[in-house]
Amino acid sequence: MSTRRRLATWLKTKSPEGRRLILARAGFASDEDIPPQDLARLLLQPRAALSLARLCTLPQHQALAAVAWLAARRHGPLLNLWHDGDPATRAVPRADVLNLLAGSDDALRAHAAAVLDTLADLALVLPPHGDQVIVSTGVHAHLAEEAGLGRPAAELIGLHFNAPEVHAIAEALGFPKAGAREAAERNVLGLLTDPERVRALLAQAPADAREWLLDIIGHGSRMLTHAYQVRVGFYQHTPKYAFRPGGSGDPNTDWLAARGLLLPAGPHDMAEVPIEVAVAALGELRVPFEPEPPRPPVGLPLAAGAEGSAQAAAATALSQIERVLAACAEQPPVLRRSGGLAVRDTRRTAKSAGAPEDVTRLWLDLCVQAGLLGLHAEPVPRPKGHRGKLPDPVVSLLPTTEYDDWLKRSPVERLTRIIATWTTIPAVYTHWPEEAGTPVALTEPSDPNAVSIRYAVLEALAAVPAGKGVSAAGLPYVTERAAWHRPHQFAESGADDDLVGAVVREAEMLGLVAGGALTGVGRVARDLLLTGEAWTSPRPALADALAAMLPPARATAFFQTDLTAVVRGMPGPELAELLDGVADRESEGHAVVWRFTASTVRRAFDGGHEAGALLERLAEVAEAPLPQPLEYMIKDTARTHGRVRVVRSGCCIRCDDEALVEELARSQALRALGLRKIASTVLISAAGEEETLTRLRAAGYTPALESETGATIIERAARRRV
Repeated sequence: MSTRRRLATWLKTKSPEGRRLILARAGFASDEDIPPQDLARLLLQPRAALSLARLCTLPQHQALAAVAWLAARRHGPLLNLWHDGDPATRAVPRADVLNLLAGSDDALRAHAAAVLDTLADLALVLPPHGDQVIVSTGVHAHLAEEAGLGRPAAELIGLHFNAPEVHAIAEALGFPKAGAREAAERNVLGLLTDPERVRALLAQAPADAREWLLDIIGHGSRMLTHAYQVRVGFYQHTPKYAFRPGGSGDPNTDWLAARGLLLPAGPHDMAEVPIEVAVAALGELRVPFEPEPPRPPVGLPLAAGAEGSAQAAAATALSQIERVLAACAEQPPVLRRSGGLAVRDTRRTAKSAGAPEDVTRLWLDLCVQAGLLGLHAEPVPRPKGHRGKLPDPVVSLLPTTEYDDWLKRSPVERLTRIIATWTTIPAVYTHWPEEAGTPVALTEPSDPNAVSIRYAVLEALAAVPAGKGVSAAGLPYVTERAAWHRPHQFAESGADDDLVGAVVREAEMLGLVAGGALTGVGRVARDLLLTGEAWTSPRPALADALAAMLPPARATAFFQTDLTAVVRGMPGPELAELLDGVADRESEGHAVVWRFTASTVRRAFDGGHEAGALLERLAEVAEAPLPQPLEYMIKDTARTHGRVRVVRSGCCIRCDDEALVEELARSQALRALGLRKIASTVLISAAGEEETLTRLRAAGYTPALESETGATIIERAARRRV
């Protein structure tokens, strides 16, 4: 029976959900069940197998590389990636794989056997799962060189050294000077390929050099070093190297390099331990195998008040996101021709939202990806008789029609949508390397490693003991453990502590991490990424976790005599809308504080509120009677509001108070308006109504806009949606 038929038979034993998960891990999504025969055919394709392999942990990756290396030695290298033969023709004995991974260590062999069983469940080790280990063509083609075993010493010396370097190594090994390179090379290779002589040499080595050699072998037999430099004039495809004058700066590396125990590997600054030396040092042929992830460091600080911090962070995030969206609705930011939002628009939005610029950029990008913001190109009208090319349309960022529905939802539902988007977004927006230039919002998310790195970071934090957290000093542990969970992505992207720290900070801002520990919401996000549900149906589980973490939305506020209103917890949408319309948010966190001023109350009157109705509405949401200072200020502002009237006529200012009209006419602050008195209660302005209103308000007056019929016009921003 062919491997494909065996694989299809094995897939029939899986549930439809299990088959869809395997399909998702292979890089394909489907809501429908896929027939086992079709899935088996797909999984044997190199692309699908490599997609599955990208999601392997370090020991799983090491086991697959060991299988591929053994197959290359037993069956020869795979020269054709699209080899259409049965993968069973390149099978290797399971016992040989265990020997290569674990040697005679029983505990390590048990770990290696468990890893092979897990790979079988992941459809990377193919049926029949017996004494032979079978993997797909893609694994053979791409992982045979990643087993962590160096090349033979003869190959490395022949490729990268000229005669002077060979003679230098022979001299360091104690051989008499030879007349020709060939003789010196025979002497060197004769020692390096003799395990007993290599062990005798290592017995004479400094203890630190011996430990360093074992450490290099245990981490893949390769390392970066400055021990060598390219020979002048040798810049061809396979360059020749010479020992760097003055050495590498590390005495242990220099000791190994001088004796041929470490040789140039080709790429600049890369060196490699020959396979013969590794076998002699270890006493057997072994590849690196790390079945256990790095352990959390001892002495981690307590994560005191983590849940409270997570609540405050989530509340702050939601409030800032709401204000970012409101700022975009009021004054849409403009897209640059070169891409991304104009920096000045981002700064203006950040100021309106009361958030730092980098945080504002994150919220803008997340809202776009969540479908709450969209781009709108304003068409340029063609002037009559114009035949030339019209200017490019101005592209601005506007709330979508979904924004209005989102705004009516509960805080849990609103935040669920944002976190679900963040979980699977292929970008770490707050990580912006210096070489990338000035950071801008609205960049295309295109990092293929971002989601896997995000999952690995959450997985690393999940291993922190209960009640403890990782501080900034413990970030290297998070990076190391995350790299164990997703070695391919960390190696491919060069992810470091800076990138991991950015992922942690974003998770903290959303309430997934607090005090350096994973919250309940963070654990749910981790599980969703692991099972693949993050791409299909993440919202129910996230909503349940958020509901358990966040207190119920508050519908009341406590009004204080210092003209502030305090909501202890997260305000409901109606309460937030009311208070945002009549006061300015002053602080957020465990409680949200609004401050009332004459200008904020005037803003409410401009929006159509009347004093009596406003006081009545505030009293309805007050936990205690409204304080007298607040009532007095609202009534006083109402008495002065509208005393000055701006008439739509290009424009006129009218006021029943003749003394006030005289005051306006003589005001130096209003000189730019060119005010002229045409009657005891009427002024004419040289500016339009909008500028006249703005300058009057800036001068401390509280005008109202009036129509040609004399009716007061309620000023509301036009609602624009995409």
